[in-house]
Amino acid sequence: MLKKILFVSVLLQTLVMIAQVKISGVVINQDIQRPISGVRISFSNHPQAEILTNTDGTFHLESNTTNDSLVIIALGYKKKIIPLHSQEDSNIIVKFSSNDLEKDSPVHPLVQEYVKVTGTLKDLENQEPITNARIFFKDSHVQTYSDSNGFFEIINRKFSDSIFIDANKYPIKSVPLSKGDNLNLEINFSNSNSNPNSEYIVSNETNLKEKIDHDSLIIHTDSISYYKANGHLYNMDKNEPIADATIFFEGTQNFTNSDENGYFEIQDDSNVNRLAIYTNDFDVKYVTLDKGNNSNLIVEFSNKIEEKEKREVIKSDKLEGVVVKGFPPKRIPKKENPAYRIMQEVWKRKKTNGLKNFNNYQYNEYEKIEFDLNNIDSAFISKKIFKKLDITVQDIDTSAFLGKTYLPVFLNESITQVVGENKPSKREKSFLRGNRSVGVPSDNDIIANTVKNLYKDVNIYDNVLNFFNKGFTSPVATIGFSVYDYMLVDTVMVDSVKCYYLKYKPRRANELTFKGDLYITYDTYAVKHATLQAASGINVNFVKDIYMELDYKNVNDSVFLPLKYYTNLDMSLITKKDKSKGMFAKRTLIYDNYLFDEPSSKIDTLLDEQWEPISGGAYKQNDQFWEEHRLEKLTDDDLKANEVITKVSKTKLYRDITNLVQILSSGYVNVGKAIDIGNLYQFIGYNDVEGLRLRLGARTYFTPNDMWRLEGYTAYGFKDEQVKYGAEGRLMFNKFNRFTIGLGTKRDISQLGVSLTEGESIMSRSFASSSIISRGSNEFLSSVNKTNAFVSIEPWKNVQLRLDGTYQFIKSANPEKFDIGYYDKFGNIKQDLYDTHLTFSVEARPGAKYSRYGLDRFEHTTLAPTFILKYVRGIKGAFNSGFNYDKVQFMYSQPILWGPIGRTDITTEFGKTFNKLPVSLLGVIPGNQSYGIIPNTFALLNYYDFVTDVYATMHLEHHFNGRIFSYIPLLKKLQLREVLIFRGAWGDISDGSKSMNASNIEYVAPNKDIYYEYGFGIENIGFGNLRIFRVDFNWRGNYLDIKKVNKFGIKFGMQYSF
Repeated sequence: MLKKILFVSVLLQTLVMIAQVKISGVVINQDIQRPISGVRISFSNHPQAEILTNTDGTFHLESNTTNDSLVIIALGYKKKIIPLHSQEDSNIIVKFSSNDLEKDSPVHPLVQEYVKVTGTLKDLENQEPITNARIFFKDSHVQTYSDSNGFFEIINRKFSDSIFIDANKYPIKSVPLSKGDNLNLEINFSNSNSNPNSEYIVSNETNLKEKIDHDSLIIHTDSISYYKANGHLYNMDKNEPIADATIFFEGTQNFTNSDENGYFEIQDDSNVNRLAIYTNDFDVKYVTLDKGNNSNLIVEFSNKIEEKEKREVIKSDKLEGVVVKGFPPKRIPKKENPAYRIMQEVWKRKKTNGLKNFNNYQYNEYEKIEFDLNNIDSAFISKKIFKKLDITVQDIDTSAFLGKTYLPVFLNESITQVVGENKPSKREKSFLRGNRSVGVPSDNDIIANTVKNLYKDVNIYDNVLNFFNKGFTSPVATIGFSVYDYMLVDTVMVDSVKCYYLKYKPRRANELTFKGDLYITYDTYAVKHATLQAASGINVNFVKDIYMELDYKNVNDSVFLPLKYYTNLDMSLITKKDKSKGMFAKRTLIYDNYLFDEPSSKIDTLLDEQWEPISGGAYKQNDQFWEEHRLEKLTDDDLKANEVITKVSKTKLYRDITNLVQILSSGYVNVGKAIDIGNLYQFIGYNDVEGLRLRLGARTYFTPNDMWRLEGYTAYGFKDEQVKYGAEGRLMFNKFNRFTIGLGTKRDISQLGVSLTEGESIMSRSFASSSIISRGSNEFLSSVNKTNAFVSIEPWKNVQLRLDGTYQFIKSANPEKFDIGYYDKFGNIKQDLYDTHLTFSVEARPGAKYSRYGLDRFEHTTLAPTFILKYVRGIKGAFNSGFNYDKVQFMYSQPILWGPIGRTDITTEFGKTFNKLPVSLLGVIPGNQSYGIIPNTFALLNYYDFVTDVYATMHLEHHFNGRIFSYIPLLKKLQLREVLIFRGAWGDISDGSKSMNASNIEYVAPNKDIYYEYGFGIENIGFGNLRIFRVDFNWRGNYLDIKKVNKFGIKFGMQYSF
């Protein structure tokens, strides 16, 4: 019997599979030849298997019966029913047009007949443009005025067969129009041809009548054909404005959002007279308008005076058929919220990237980055500067993101092959196979790299998402319910996968959070699709909005693969006002062609491949390569952007602007594509020994990827009247392991003892010897003649091994006030010293990212830690060196994100010298006698306050990103940010080193207690987006008995940060 049951079961399953129908197609608007997204599609016999069309209008669904029909429901259109004829119907095209509209349904805005006019008005008699002339349509409120160049642009969503031009002293002129675009008209005025028979002149009687009739439109509401409203939305329960509400003209796609003050403004030319207002905490509210202007509306919301719809909490294991229209008026306890049970399942199955679950892997990555200027209008384009850039109104487009106009200025595409191995060893390599930029010359890549530096790798399953090195709480974070409100909306199909549809929004304003949607797979509880939009009022400089769409492929219950990430950053330089000019930074990232567990021999061959993009031709790929390897075809908008950027980038002004950005970013001016003059930021300085100091340097610079470089500088002090100099040459033999040698020498004034873990570089310059403003006098400067030779290599990614040989001669630069004397072995006092030593160092920066492949790389901003381990061996007798010694040093530094509570910057250093040495070679705890904020120094220590030969220090700064001030009403709007500061140092000095001391420095070491400083800072001081100032208030915790002690100090700084 059991066998028969199994046989029947298998037979039925087979018949079901045979009868299964697979359907795919697209839904389009025939009038405008564009896809329609969000259309509901189902089978007539199985209406519960409903899906929505994708953003490109496509759909895919399956049924287990052949006798069925498709039911298509598009908002505002009559329902369509399409019979199915075969088991596999593909490429079904469903067309809607204005003939399919429901009765009284408004015409789609893109379908309506419209007229657009641009042109220039000119006075022929004076040969001058006509300014401030009024251009209007007879039967519409739409009007505009000509600018200082006589240019105008006007659009009417209803067709009008003519425009009228009132040019003050001239009769009103009528200009006939055709439907659609009427561009670049040249309209001339002259009293000599102002006769009734002139083609564009209206008769005197008509002029008068038309003028009276048109002016009367302003005061007679029965002739007004538009609705305009502005006002404020208020939450009466909390007595606060409602931000981010959505205001629609009912039944149309014309909408806007309220700002942080609850203000909105909206206008429509159709006959729709009712607004629908959607908020997160209240039911939809409708407002009926009068024709014309409806100004200063006050729309109040309250749960106390409105009867609210109660929502049933579903308690079954599967939450099918749930449809919720808005967030509940009061927060549901999370254990009663069906969304909480779904998110618990997500957390239980915390996903890992599928790449880590295979022995080896391969995939291709396609990246497209576009940089646009936004909020660009015809008046702005008409400015003189844009004429030099060859920009016209036709180059402007409108973004689906916030509906803003934009002008593309930069486009970059790259195709990368990634190969990795998890077992038996962990290795990964990225091969840049193709890269092309439009808008920035190939030898000027700082702009391109800066744009790419805006983006970070995002894993939505992480608790903290890194944007601009600030921690945003992920909507999938395990702490999500303490940060966000979640709501289960429905169960829907996404790419033929059944998903829970959740909405989320932040619980509190002014935090680093998002709002958006989550689509969680029905059976495996994995994120299939997510949208993330930054919450309003985020305290991030230069950033008005962040929008992301993330798509994943879920392999099984525990792994996921990223498929596509789209990011749009809305940024501005000066102010965050909605209408202010700004920039879009758009990035599309697509992953495809995944391969797993390939033969190990094949993977070894790929990982051992010596691929270098420049010599490999990655930057010179032809059009055929891009057509074949792009993982997503360029859209019409992309192609238009490409044309516009290509045209603009050929102008001299554009090249001048990009060169200026290069100079400001690097500090160098390139001459003849061979020599860089700079660094401009080190040109001027001051100290007590040299007085005013001027420094001028130069370096060879042919391309960003030069394999060799010569550089040098000369400086002059007007007080000591001495010339200083430095020169260095470096040569890299291998771009893959970065095997490099270098040789350099310098004779200069230096401030020793301002850094514990110092490098051996010849070209570096001490801040303390060139500070413009200092606290007290700086007498502790040394004159250093130094020669250095080094060899370095990177045997592993981001791990550098370096061997230095250094010879130096040190003496006081100010012998009358700074004595570095010491006793030699014969008891004689020496005032100078010779030192020769070898240094072996290991520097590791796991996770760091770089661009360029030559000597000097461009480092992307990351949260990568830095580890440095050094061993120094002094060699007595080599080049007159007087000291044998051994020294060991270690440093660790890293920024750490803590999500909503901010970021901690930590640096700790340890060191020990095993032999007695004079003060110039000992470990001096770094002081800071300038009024500036200098990292890893002690704000209230003078130079040489603490001298040690064994030490341990720690520097901690925690940046709250304005979280505390956001709770203080008076400070909240100032967008200030708070910083907590702690610094500590312990050290000791040996008796042997003390016995050598013959200087005027009294050796004191913080060996009894840990010396510490504490304080707080206020950063983000400024206005608009220009918040570059910081003030620190520092207190000294102990060792208050030292002479000339500083118990309190204020430091000032400038920092350009988000």
